[in-house]
Amino acid sequence: MGCRKKAVRTALLRTVAVEDACVPDPRGTLPGRGAYVHPSPVCIDQAERRRAFPRALRVPGPLDVKALRRYAEQAQGC
Repeated sequence: MGCRKKAVRTALLRTVAVEDACVPDPRGTLPGRGAYVHPSPVCIDQAERRRAFPRALRVPGPLDVKALRRYAEQAQGC
């Protein structure tokens, strides 16, 4: 979603909408529609700037991506 580059599913992070937030789903077990993004802050920022999360997850209005950004930073060791 962010950089629009293709990758294998195991290299991507599944995200889901929970209320008004976009949260990471690394195990892929949360219910609902999922969207995949590279687990990097740059890719998440690009997707947020393009408003790709609400469109991909089919929810009205903006989504909070703080939890997703925090997960990506921890995964990269920032």
